[in-house]
Amino acid sequence: MNVAFSALNIIQRALRWYIPLAIIGLISGYMLEVLFAASIVHILYLYRQQALLMRWLYKDKRLTPPVGSGSWELVFHGIYNLMKRRLQRERELAQLLKYFKLGAQALPDALVVLRSDGAILWCNQLASELLGLKWPSDSGQRLVNLVRDPKFVTYIDRRNYAKPLEIPSPVNPNLTLEFRIEPYSEQQFLVVVRDVSEVRRLENMRTQFVSNVSHELRTPLTVMRGYLEMLEPNSVNPAIWPRAHRTLTEQSKRMESLVNQLLTLARIESGSQFANHELIPVSELLSLLSDQCDSLICERELKLSYDVDEGLEVFGNREQLLSAILNLSSNAIKYCETPGEILISWSQTDTGSEFLVRDSGPGIEPVHLGRLTERFYRVDDARTRDAGGTGLGLSIVKHILAEHNSVLEIESTVGFGSCFSFELKKPVAEYKESSTDLPIR
Repeated sequence: MNVAFSALNIIQRALRWYIPLAIIGLISGYMLEVLFAASIVHILYLYRQQALLMRWLYKDKRLTPPVGSGSWELVFHGIYNLMKRRLQRERELAQLLKYFKLGAQALPDALVVLRSDGAILWCNQLASELLGLKWPSDSGQRLVNLVRDPKFVTYIDRRNYAKPLEIPSPVNPNLTLEFRIEPYSEQQFLVVVRDVSEVRRLENMRTQFVSNVSHELRTPLTVMRGYLEMLEPNSVNPAIWPRAHRTLTEQSKRMESLVNQLLTLARIESGSQFANHELIPVSELLSLLSDQCDSLICERELKLSYDVDEGLEVFGNREQLLSAILNLSSNAIKYCETPGEILISWSQTDTGSEFLVRDSGPGIEPVHLGRLTERFYRVDDARTRDAGGTGLGLSIVKHILAEHNSVLEIESTVGFGSCFSFELKKPVAEYKESSTDLPIR
């Protein structure tokens, strides 16, 4: 209803009520009595309309206004229109708040909104997981009472948030959390918490990697420089030359091997070496492997035997699988004490094929087994260097097998030897072909 509402409109309505009654009173000679009665009736009418308005505003739950008359009809519909606009605005704000909360829940960071006194106003789900907050039961609690790390309490109290703070998670000490606090109004602060555990782990790995590479290159370079300083340009001592020549050659080969393995590991991690997967006869891989093993085992009292299924084929990258089995086999030869025995097996399984290298060496203590595939990790540094190892072989094997959807299994008993094995699954096409040959029951 769109009707003009003004003071003139009200006066006109009042005149239409009182003027006819005044004329009747003037004619009858009871003008004052008639006007008094008209006023009483008008007042009762106003009270009735007011009662309808109060009942609608405070008791009725429906939005539709009551049926009014006269000017009150305009009042009812005016209030009704105001209420509709307010409800529409509330719906828009509620929808906007819903989108905000959904967006905050989808963020990869934990969010906590604080008052100026540090009390919690709101937090998202990730804040509950990383900080152990319980929403909404923790609403109004001070954050320092729930995250009680002394560094965090000091960080909050200093009110200097230019630099982020890193502390362990109060829920899981293995997680490292980064706290950033930003004031976004006069009375509120936004706490952004991010899990930086993986970033710090990678940074530590990078630091250790650089340190290990530097150490591995420094050792042969120091030896080579020492001999070069002893060898003057025109006076080479014939007595030391054979030993110097042999040592320089060994150290240069060690450096070359280290650089080559680092390049191999980098190519494997980048995935650039796994474009060509094919069916490979195991006999071809074992033929190449045996040639390498024979050259390593010469003049050592080791018995090397093979147990390979004839006609077995595997699906993968030829060059990388050869590198993996050569690393495992050469490790067994290098670290197996003499006299000793080494078995290299490649057999058919129900789901694919299994490669296995078993030796009768000294074995490995259980504390080392979980870290053998880490870069540059050594059980015995001196023994590894004497054997010519770089500490990268098993790390290369781990990455190669990961690209072939396999894992390296290690079993070892101190004093009885070790066994390294992995399984290569059949290609999907083989599963489909074999399933069609099953009998129907």
